[in-house]
Amino acid sequence: MRQYAVRQIRQENRSPYMSTTRMTRRATLLGAAATLAAPALARAQSTDAFPQAETAIRDQVPVRRNISSFLQQNWQDHFETLGVGCLLADISSRAVHYWGADGSYKLYPSSVPMTEELTRRGYTEVVRKTVNPSWTPTASMRERDPTLPVRMEGGEVGNPLGTRAMYLTWPAYLVHGTHDTRKIGRQSSSGCIGLYNQHVEELYELVQVGTQVRLL
Repeated sequence: MRQYAVRQIRQENRSPYMSTTRMTRRATLLGAAATLAAPALARAQSTDAFPQAETAIRDQVPVRRNISSFLQQNWQDHFETLGVGCLLADISSRAVHYWGADGSYKLYPSSVPMTEELTRRGYTEVVRKTVNPSWTPTASMRERDPTLPVRMEGGEVGNPLGTRAMYLTWPAYLVHGTHDTRKIGRQSSSGCIGLYNQHVEELYELVQVGTQVRLL
């Protein structure tokens, strides 16, 4: 009887301590796991296509460069009618929105102009489309970089217009593809809006001459 009582007392004295120890150890392990996972989570929320460390193109709070910037918009907020289609290039969020005359909707990540001086905003429209466009650098481009060629043929390695181009009423302003995928999601163009080649090829088939365009 005495041995039973002693064993019971020991068990009662030991149980809370062991339970607390197990809980503390478990909490410590969970905390360590969360700490180790944090950098991976941060990396998952910010990819190379959406750099974090750039100065905003406007004098405003920078937009966080991740998928949360890609919010669906309504064409009615930017255009009076759909017409043959509408295209919105949102420079702040670096995204291109397209609405077809049939009500279809597409959303793509894009590159945007490097500086505010190179940026033009307002309404225009698509006046011409080209497969494998040639590229002729403007005089200002060649002034900034004298090593640029006078002209580069379509399909030529290094052609910055990619596989498709849609020309606007504004001279030297285009929506086009790019072979340099590092540019997408960045302030990297001389005024144009750039897309991944696979995206511009898809958009090219949808966009008609006369499509309304707004650069916002």
